[in-house]
Amino acid sequence: MEVLAFGVQADERPLIERAFEGVARVRCLDVFLDADTAPIAAGYEIVSSSVNADLGAGVLRALAAGGTRMIAQRSTGFNNIDLDVAGQLGLTVSRVSSYSPYSVAEFAWTLAMAVNRRVVRASRRTRDFDFRLDGLMGRDLHGRTAGVVGTGRIGEAFTRIAHGFGMRLLGWDLVPNPACEELGMTYVGKDQLLAEADLVSLHVPLMESTHHLLDAAALRAMKDDAILVNSSRGGLVDTEALVAQLRAGRFTGVGLDVYEAEAGLFFHDRSLEAVDDDTLARLVTFPNVLVTSHQAYYTREAVGQIIAATVRNVADHLAGRRSENTLVPA
Repeated sequence: MEVLAFGVQADERPLIERAFEGVARVRCLDVFLDADTAPIAAGYEIVSSSVNADLGAGVLRALAAGGTRMIAQRSTGFNNIDLDVAGQLGLTVSRVSSYSPYSVAEFAWTLAMAVNRRVVRASRRTRDFDFRLDGLMGRDLHGRTAGVVGTGRIGEAFTRIAHGFGMRLLGWDLVPNPACEELGMTYVGKDQLLAEADLVSLHVPLMESTHHLLDAAALRAMKDDAILVNSSRGGLVDTEALVAQLRAGRFTGVGLDVYEAEAGLFFHDRSLEAVDDDTLARLVTFPNVLVTSHQAYYTREAVGQIIAATVRNVADHLAGRRSENTLVPA
């Protein structure tokens, strides 16, 4: 049995190959799974995909026609997979239901602190031996209000760090997290959270109900000097509306590790090409915006846990077992 793994980063390859020893042979590709690359999987019963894979109906049908019977996605989110079509085709689909929440929570704070204290601007200046402080003034976060949108495992980890900063804690979620309440978090409506928070961090999954959770109206409801961080999914934020607010001079800083049109851009080297995404091109020109390449999860601990869970998912499939990671069959 040989597994074909798409979208494997150079750092991940030795970890994946070592983890699959004794379970199955694995072939690692750096190309991402989409309509153009799906034919490569012909003859492989098991395919492993990365977070930005295109697993829409057309790709799933191409995989099934080539003999694929299982898709093991190496991520928690699965908004990129047409689960209904996968079920109709008789495909088994798994994901990684959880991994180190600290990887994402700590990176979200990295973005928040970087834009608050103008770290990127300062670094660029000092490389040119410009040591002026003009335009680098940040502000203390101690005593200010952190608004945590989504208080699951990652949101809770983010909240614990905010508590360490001595911040007032506001949360928004369908179900309150008792651990966050013990830290002093008050659960409020989304509108109140956005209106009162000095720092808003997003930690909810992307689904139909959360698409453009921060639309034009929600962004207008935020404080003019607020900090916004999104390390979850790009589609949570209406990027066009965000650009309009930034153009109006709003927000102290915006840290984005995800972007709603990142597929085909993130995880690729486009430095020698003309990028035709006008929205992203405009976004990265704002001096108070920091965009990174969907790397919040990318720690040794988290990646190791993701790979280990993927190997277990493959072993379960081969043994005819299901687990909490099995999406299809439900």
